[in-house]
This record gives sequence, structure tokens and C-alpha cells, in this order.
Amino acid sequence: MSEKNREGKRAARDRLAAQREKQKSAEKRRRGMIVGAAIICVLALATVGGLLAANAGKKSSASGPTIGPSGATGKDGLAIPVGKEAARSTLTVWEDFRCPACKVFETVYRPTLRELVDAGKLKVEYHLVTLIDGNMGGSGSLHAANAAACAQDAGKFKAYHDVLYDNQPKETEDTFADHAKLIGLAGKVGGLDTPTFQKCVKDGTHNGWVKKSNDAFEKGHFTGTPTVLLGDKNIIEDRTMTPAKLKQLVEAAHKS
Repeated sequence: MSEKNREGKRAARDRLAAQREKQKSAEKRRRGMIVGAAIICVLALATVGGLLAANAGKKSSASGPTIGPSGATGKDGLAIPVGKEAARSTLTVWEDFRCPACKVFETVYRPTLRELVDAGKLKVEYHLVTLIDGNMGGSGSLHAANAAACAQDAGKFKAYHDVLYDNQPKETEDTFADHAKLIGLAGKVGGLDTPTFQKCVKDGTHNGWVKKSNDAFEKGHFTGTPTVLLGDKNIIEDRTMTPAKLKQLVEAAHKS
């Protein structure tokens, strides 16, 4: 074989190897796009329940005085903050504990949010609403939100918040309407199941506050739950958003 032929074959092999590397890179990018799109699609599909509730659930069964939980902040004291006040970025989450889409968001984003909050780079402000009660009937959204506010009084909101989502019933089942169920779940959070917490849950101490929060959601003309705002941007509507991208945005703001 001549030197010219050997060089030609080497060049062909090099071109083939380069083409394979390009294909591998393209496939890797494609898989990444599929994962990101899948997350958004699951959230979008699950949000249908919240969207229907937003249209149907214009009335709340909550009543009584407005007694906000300890440490509530924001306009009219309707936000439950998690994280350091000095964090450069704030994520505003409007959620319903009966909402399947809210659980999807929690499942996908919780590890990233926890990491950013623990690092002091992000503060999350939770707003509790009762859309599913209005759409499906019942009072589970209201009672769960009140119980979460009672947990906030005890300084254990986030832990109980996570327990509620980890034990979320089917959207059609009003399991959280049962005070005994909510109190039983408090047993999964160390030091929360106390007589004070139990009384707060049974009395519906924060029901009026939950109603006021739900009213604020409706006045905000949001389309469904979860509504998740980073600044003024609803990240649920961003089809390119992933936990990794959110982390990049928060860390960039932290460094600026």
C-alpha cells in the first residue's frame, strides 16, 4: 500500500471518528432537552387541575378572624418565609397541598431548593391557597394549609410542609379534611405533635388567614397552582427551566 493510500485511509478514519463524536455530543444534548421538556410537560399537564380550580374555586369555606402564623411576612403578612432574609434571590411559591402539580414541582425541585436555601443563596416565600377545595369540593386544602400555618407557629413549617406532600392523597380524595390525619402526620416531625399544635389544627386557628391568602391569589390573576415566581418571572411557564438552570440563575445573582 502506497504512503498516499495510507494517508487517505487515516484521514477517512479521522473524519469518521470526528463525526461519531459530533453525533455523541448531539445525542447528549438531545437527551438533556428531553429531560427538561419532560419536567415541564409533567408540570403543565398536572397544572390542569390547578387551572380548573382557579376557574371554579372562587369561594372559600374559610371564615373567622384573620390570625396569621408566627413569622409571616410580605404584603398583609401572607407569606411564610424559608431561608435567610439576606439571600439575593427570592422564590415566591403559591401552592395547594391537594394539588398534584404542586407535588410534581416539589419532587423535581426540592433538592435544589434545599441546597440553595441552606447555602444562604435563596429565600423561598410560601403562599397557601385552597383552589382544589373549590374545584373538587371538600376542605382538605384549607385544613392542610391551616395545619401548615400551625407548624409555622412551632417553627417546623418546612419539615411539615414536606411531610404533607410526601403523603398527599389523590386529588379526588379529601383526606386532609380529617384533623386526625393531619395531627397523625405531625408525628413524622420531631417535636411538632403537641397539645398546642393539636388545638391549633382542630380550632382552625389560621383558617381566616388562609382565606385571605387565597383571595390574594385570585386578585393576582394567576392561572393555577403551582405558580412559582423568581422575581417577576413565572418559571413554570418557562419550558427551558430545569433545577440546574434555576441553580445557575440563583448562583449568578448571588455573585453579582
